[in-house]
Order: sequence, then structure tokens, then C-alpha cells
Amino acid sequence: MALVVAFQMDHISTVDIDADSTFVLALEAQMRGHALYHYTPADLFFRDRKVMARAQPMKVRREKGRHYELGAAEVIDLSTLDVVWLRQDPPFDMAYITTTHLLEHVHPKTLVVNDPASVRNAPEKLFVTHFDGIMPPTLIASDAARIREFRAEHKDIILKPLFGNGGAGVFRVRPDDENFNSLLEMFSKASREPIIAQRYVPEVRKGDKRIILIDGKAVGAIDRVPAEGEARSNMHVGGLAVKATLTKRDREICDTIGPALKERGLIFVGIDVIGDWLTEINVTSPTGLQQIDRFDGVNLEGQIWDVVEARRAGHG
Repeated sequence: MALVVAFQMDHISTVDIDADSTFVLALEAQMRGHALYHYTPADLFFRDRKVMARAQPMKVRREKGRHYELGAAEVIDLSTLDVVWLRQDPPFDMAYITTTHLLEHVHPKTLVVNDPASVRNAPEKLFVTHFDGIMPPTLIASDAARIREFRAEHKDIILKPLFGNGGAGVFRVRPDDENFNSLLEMFSKASREPIIAQRYVPEVRKGDKRIILIDGKAVGAIDRVPAEGEARSNMHVGGLAVKATLTKRDREICDTIGPALKERGLIFVGIDVIGDWLTEINVTSPTGLQQIDRFDGVNLEGQIWDVVEARRAGHG
């Protein structure tokens, strides 16, 4: 079943072919005989009740320095395609949210992965709050007094922006840290959004676990170990990926959230677990496929495409 597929993503020239999940999703699609198009969020537009994009035919190959070819740009009506992948990286700002509103016009006639309305309604640090018993003690607030109360109760806490990504703006505040008030001032000046505070989980020193779920089912995991002197384990800031297995608690967490992911059309999801606690549900552009493939000898991108093709056939 040959499909016509577009990837809405940051420019293909910027990807690391040894780590990027979008790259292997495109490679797998090409191996299956699907025709590929590439466009960036800036190339997406709405005109006369049609959602269009200035897109380029794309070919990919696992060859550093020559990993892609793009053809001549053409304006295409996204409703004429079979699948659109929503894969640009955060920040999850109004520009990002606007793309979900536009793509909602063509979904599900054109299958958008992940479902754009569900992506919009599931910010990674907020979606977690809908499930009982799986997240560490957490406060989301703008009021400095509430944040001080939370710190007084839990002593050692993490402060981070509600819509941040890649470990940016994440601070550990110990009980004797004199920078607490300055951090609150910094957050309040940087944005009108509330901030998120969580009880510090000491197990983060051993790393956090990225678990991949496909159509609501856990299929693999890696541990991301922080660099020396770091409280953050994101690979953006020097975290190291190591082989991991799923514990009983990991499976309990995945069983709790899996049905909600499947129901919402969130086919490819990455969650972050520290110790026994779920901290984030990433539905925008999760990573980890290539690392798990190498450690476990699997082909997760192939499993994802099996689900996408089956879903597309059902729509057809």
C-alpha cells in the first residue's frame, strides 16, 4: 500500500542521522515504497478553506553529509495526502499550537500523526496531571506564596517552565539555596505562564527512563544518565543513553496511561520516568527510537508504521 506522506518538521538538514527519530521514520517509509514530502512549519498556510504547504519531494539515506535530497518546491493541498507527520520540535508555543489548528482541518481524511487536537490538548507537563498515583508531588502556580509553601513542605524541589523542553530552565532548589527568590523573579519576568514545582526525586542521579509507547503499548526503553554535576539527564545537555528494561512499576504507569493515549490518536509517545514517578508525557516530537533499536535489536519505526498503515487503511 504505497502512500503519499509529508513530514512537517524542522529542516531535514539539521537532523543527526544517528539519533533522530524523524529521520528513521522517513527512512522506514521510503523502504516501504511511500512517496515523501518535506516542509517546515513556516511553509504551512491556510487559504480559502484549504490547508496548504510549500513542500518538496524528499529522499533520505543513511549517509552523513548526504543524508537527504529535496526536489523542486510545489504548493500542495494537504487534504490530498494520505499521512502528515507532525514532527517539529518544541517550544510548545502559540506558533506550534497554530499548526495543530490548521492540521485539524485535514485530519482524519488525511491522517495526521499524532492527532493534532490531542497534541494541542496534551502539553507534556500538564497531561500527566490527569492520572492518579503516578506523578511526584507537584504544584503548578503563579503565586509566589503557594510556591514558597510547597518548598517549605518538600524542602528539596525542582522548578521548571511549564512549557519548556530539552531541560532548558530546569533548576534544583535545595533547602539552603539562597537563589530561590531570584528564580521566582526570573520566571515571572520571563513569562506570564505558571511554573511547575516538583519534589526532587533523588533517583534522577541515576538517570531518567525514556519509555516509548506505540498506540498505547510500551515497546521499549532507555535510561538517560546525567553528566557529572548535572541534575538534568536530557541528551540535549549531555545525558548518556544506556540500555534499560521495563520494571513492574514502569508497566503499571504505562498501563494507566496507555488507553488514554490510544483513544486520543497519540500513536507515537515518549514518557519520562524517574524512579517510580512519571514526570512528562511527550506527544509532540518524542525521541529515542534509534537508541532503543540499537540496544534491543528491534525496529520500532517499523512497528509505528504498521499502526499508521493500518489506521490509514481503516480511514480509507
